[in-house]
Amino acid sequence: MSGPRLSVVVPFYDVGAYIGDCLDSIARQTFGDFEAILVDDGSPDDSAVIAKEFCVRDSRFRIVEQQNAGLGPARNTGVEHATGEYVTFVDSDDLVTRHGFGMLIRALDRTGSDFAGGNARRFNNSYGVRPSWLHAQAFTADRLATHVSETPQLVLDRMVWNKVYRRSFWEEYGYRFPAIRYEDYPVTLKAHLDAVTVDTLAAPVYFWRERESGDSITQQKFQLANIRDRVVSAGLVLDEVEDAQPEIRRRVHAHFRQIDLHAILSAFGTVPAEEEQHLVELTIELLDRLDADVLVNSPRVAQLQFDALRAGDLGLLRKVALDPAAAQDHLQLAKTDLTMATGVREVTWIDGDLSIRGTAEIRHLQSKPSSLRIDLVIAGRSHRLPVRRYPATDLRGAESLVGFEVRVSRELLARCTAGPSHFDVRLRAGGIRRRDLLRGQKAGSPGWPPGAWIDATNWIQPGPGKDGAFAVRRLADPCRLTSVEQTPDALILHGRSAFDEPSLFLSRPLSGGEEELPLEVDGRDFTARLPIGPILAEVNPDDPFSQRTTRAFRVRGPQGREQVLLWTAGDRLVSHAEGGRAVMLTRSTGGYVNLHESPIRMTATAAVAAGTMLVVRGPDWGDVDFSWRRYLPDSDDHVDVPCRRTVSDDGWAAVVEMAALEPAEWILFATLPDDTAHAVQCEPFLSSRLPLTLNRPPHTLTVRPLAGTLHLEVT
Repeated sequence: MSGPRLSVVVPFYDVGAYIGDCLDSIARQTFGDFEAILVDDGSPDDSAVIAKEFCVRDSRFRIVEQQNAGLGPARNTGVEHATGEYVTFVDSDDLVTRHGFGMLIRALDRTGSDFAGGNARRFNNSYGVRPSWLHAQAFTADRLATHVSETPQLVLDRMVWNKVYRRSFWEEYGYRFPAIRYEDYPVTLKAHLDAVTVDTLAAPVYFWRERESGDSITQQKFQLANIRDRVVSAGLVLDEVEDAQPEIRRRVHAHFRQIDLHAILSAFGTVPAEEEQHLVELTIELLDRLDADVLVNSPRVAQLQFDALRAGDLGLLRKVALDPAAAQDHLQLAKTDLTMATGVREVTWIDGDLSIRGTAEIRHLQSKPSSLRIDLVIAGRSHRLPVRRYPATDLRGAESLVGFEVRVSRELLARCTAGPSHFDVRLRAGGIRRRDLLRGQKAGSPGWPPGAWIDATNWIQPGPGKDGAFAVRRLADPCRLTSVEQTPDALILHGRSAFDEPSLFLSRPLSGGEEELPLEVDGRDFTARLPIGPILAEVNPDDPFSQRTTRAFRVRGPQGREQVLLWTAGDRLVSHAEGGRAVMLTRSTGGYVNLHESPIRMTATAAVAAGTMLVVRGPDWGDVDFSWRRYLPDSDDHVDVPCRRTVSDDGWAAVVEMAALEPAEWILFATLPDDTAHAVQCEPFLSSRLPLTLNRPPHTLTVRPLAGTLHLEVT
């Protein structure tokens, strides 16, 4: 009998709160031909009990035990017991997507590459799911049979766990993880250099947990032992690229300067006094390994820290680590420091005009009188907009004249094209002039900007354009959802196509696959009946953390014409809850139609002030208690301020006295009768109406969405 195609190595130590969810996500894989080798690294808690119970239920899982030796040696042990054609690694507090292993193995079967890697997401209970910055740089597109020499951003690919390796490749080069923290990078980069080709996928295959307690290795970055291992790991990686191609070497050295050296220098603000000299020695050890041309091109604040380090000026190192702006007291401003910073804070429609509120300032010159000009650039032609300026919070946290509002008239919007029309910002303060596109969309309506009709057939959709800058597009007679009806067992979709003979398809962007929906067509108008039962019956979600599956709609016509279906069906979601799960028809960040299916999670659809009270409302899907929660620093411990819950025909309302919320970052939580709790979701249409800013002297309260959950900042 042949062995499994894939060996999944899962070391564990003191992860009783997480390992069950991790193993469940592995078991749910659409690719089922695997063995899971669970390495008990001398775990002192009940992790092994949970793991053994899982092995009893699923014969694909088995346990290997060893004395505690650390994550790297535990992975090595797992590989020694692997029998599969391929091998992959999963950290026991993380999750894998149900389609991830299958996607990676299909790529390897097709290309013959030595290993394949995919994108990753970060997640926790407070902030939900969001992109992993490092992986977003490296896994920007599907690239089959590539190599780090032709895709040099892969030098940023530090983690071992979002990949599937050929075991023959792994054994040929004898990879072994060192017995340190940050053990991934030396192995991962060496594998990139050794490989003939690798495959990269832009789809997320791995969910990387960020613990509220700050208890993971990467979150303990300011502890001296952690820093020592980080420097050792960096030395191993730098050894690997000593004779590598110049571009690879340069990128690795620049990466260590930008990420690791910066993090270590930040530790001077928290390390105990008796450890400061050890921290100096470790930092200089890494600094001395980095190429001079990388260091000389560092930001001036970093160069000031380098000089303080070599001079042994611990006071300055501590001061800048605690407050980077304090470095300006020791630097003479240079022209390169005087850059423009812009941000979009609120996007609304007022009397048919598009209103954009934001900030624009030249760094370090906030107190200088200035003049501001903003143009909308349509097809290369600039149209000057009237600008209203007002005081707002600047980069220093002070109130100054950096706020602005521009309104774009319906007539000017009618001139926009399907391509992005950007906002050109010019700012002058004294003799200093700066110019850039409007950038920096904040949470809330800038991230979920509402679109609108400007006439019977033209829709304006704000959103990201070139290089992420804020832009507007005109969609002429788009394929669109015009209304939705609900029946007890189906959603009835009414829409209009931009072309004759339309077909409607429902697809799953993360895991792939689509199905055609039967249509009743009258000219270009169509009606589709979407049964809810088959959607609720799907029990293997694409998102292993939120347990959510997202579907999108595409309209196709003759000659291969295709459009994504635009939402123009009002400003409220359509939802159906049944059997502990919910189906929600709503909009995406770009204004297109999305269908979400997930376990019931309390979802906020409105947030308003009522006198001294803050009131949040949503559909009533069960008996829960609400509270505003803040986590204590670097801890899973938290403080809750209970809300008064009321229920009406419109749903639930969570009411709290604003004065009870002290200055902090708060998250609205729902607690179920079994005492499990989750952060309340922020519905997209509510996101498009936020932020909600309330001035209640001596405090200001701002309600905004962050990673799909509802947050309240009290300052």
